[in-house]
Amino acid sequence: MLMRMSTLFVRTLREDPADAEVPSHRLLVRAGYIRRAAPGIYSWLPLGLAVLRRIEAIIREEMDAIGAQEVSFPALLPREPYEATNRWTEYGDGIFRLKDRKDGDYLLGPTHEEMFTLLVKDMYSSYKDLPLSLYQIQTKYRDEARPRAGLLRGREFTMKDSYSFDVDDAGLERSYRSHRDAYVRIFDRLGFDYAIVKATAGAMGGSKSEEFLAKADVGEDTYVRCTSCDYAANVEAVQVRPPAVTATAANGWGGTPAAHAEPTPDTPTIDTLVDHLNAAFPREDRPWTAGDTLKNVLVVLKHPDGTREPLAIGLPGDREVDQKRLEGQLEPIEVEPMDEAEFARHPALVKGYIGPGVLGEESKSGIRYLLDPRVVEGTAWVTGADVAGSHVIDLVAGRDFTADGTIEAAEVRDGDPCPNCEAGSLESARGIEMGHVFQLGRKYAEALDLRVLDENGKLVTVTMGSYGIGVTRAVAAIAENTLDEIGLCWPREVAPADVHVVAAGKDEAVFAAAEELVAGLTAAGLHVIYDDRAGKISPGVKFKDAELIGVPTIVTVGRGVADGVIEVKDRRTGERQELAIDGAAAAIVALVAG
Repeated sequence: MLMRMSTLFVRTLREDPADAEVPSHRLLVRAGYIRRAAPGIYSWLPLGLAVLRRIEAIIREEMDAIGAQEVSFPALLPREPYEATNRWTEYGDGIFRLKDRKDGDYLLGPTHEEMFTLLVKDMYSSYKDLPLSLYQIQTKYRDEARPRAGLLRGREFTMKDSYSFDVDDAGLERSYRSHRDAYVRIFDRLGFDYAIVKATAGAMGGSKSEEFLAKADVGEDTYVRCTSCDYAANVEAVQVRPPAVTATAANGWGGTPAAHAEPTPDTPTIDTLVDHLNAAFPREDRPWTAGDTLKNVLVVLKHPDGTREPLAIGLPGDREVDQKRLEGQLEPIEVEPMDEAEFARHPALVKGYIGPGVLGEESKSGIRYLLDPRVVEGTAWVTGADVAGSHVIDLVAGRDFTADGTIEAAEVRDGDPCPNCEAGSLESARGIEMGHVFQLGRKYAEALDLRVLDENGKLVTVTMGSYGIGVTRAVAAIAENTLDEIGLCWPREVAPADVHVVAAGKDEAVFAAAEELVAGLTAAGLHVIYDDRAGKISPGVKFKDAELIGVPTIVTVGRGVADGVIEVKDRRTGERQELAIDGAAAAIVALVAG
């Protein structure tokens, strides 16, 4: 395939677009790969489509290799299947809804679990038909409140979603492993650094869940790795290792004195409380710290049906509630801070001095109360006495108060102990979610009554797996992971072309030699971008465009033609070499082949 710059539908820019937030967004627009149509919606130009199609081809090859079969569903979907799974309500404002002229409800598909499930139900009824894996590469739609970062978070995007169908859990485990292995091959071929991390299932449901994250400083996801073992997890999925506690009811709570309320005037914050404790109630063993205090954070849960519910979270005073971690535990419920109006509805709450005494479903306030896993039975705390200017000291969990449950909502920090081993600690990094694999189990099969006859003639509910890859997001993630200070720098398997040939000069001999070289390269099956622009386009402009566009091999046909040579540059390393014009096409083909 040959793309001539003189006729290619492209316009490179020297300045960054005003709305671009991250490097990939800036360069994809400047290099002529995409153009913004509306917030979170982009038009794809020939160069961008070339990269997108190469990524899709890699995905198809690897999915076909594990026996998955491709189907295609409509993007415009009826309401009824999503009502059956309650996701018509659960999605809330996150989907695009519309009505037809007969007042029927439809949505633009954000994901297609229901449609895959119903298709298999319509066609298969026996265990002999399973296992089965189906996939599609389809445009999806989500009404993002804040689309950002170009292709990384948009309202319209392309995904590969696939689903496995098995008779039992053992079959699901095999299908899950097969898809996971295929994802490793896919992401290895896409040519960027990534991490596989434990994840939460969220609104998708199911049990085992892992994410494939492209390593990137601009990523929206934070994940942690252990410094000693192979543990890695999205922060939303980190499970805190509770502290070892020896104080129990059997040993008299380790001799901890009875809880006692003390005056602590003007201490509505953790810092002021700690300062007062050290001044008025000094410890013999060490100073008081924020980690000795129990703070209670009030939020409001907004359920998909519009119901609002107050929630109290108790956690050590040296920790903050991580909004993403909290929402990850509660999805699809949204979380908002408790405002003054809501606070006023609960007169038992004393701002700055809230303690467990007024929290819990059976308490005066009736507010559900969940604790951080570090607040385990036998641990002693300083916390609010539910009276202004007063705190309780030596309040022991399990002896003096209980809660309605636990929740993983506190921030995860570098240096926290690894949940998986005794020796390691956690260190954080950022990434872009590229793929997500779930063991869905029977959630959707039960909701939509997908059952088959097993080998004993008994109806059993099918168990499912779900496996997604963000295809358009992959374009941005690869760009983000491989670009440099002068432009894009594509891995060879996904680049829009194999070679970018630049005719640098005005002599007819230069253009004749370039034409002959391009003919040889295309005849050998290479994809070539040929900068054949003449007239006022200087060699410097052509070189800058070639570096901006980012094809891995740049060939310059210029002044060296008089000496019978051309120059070949490796876009990534910057290494250059001269080749004799005679035989140059064959040498470049061999170079591209590796």
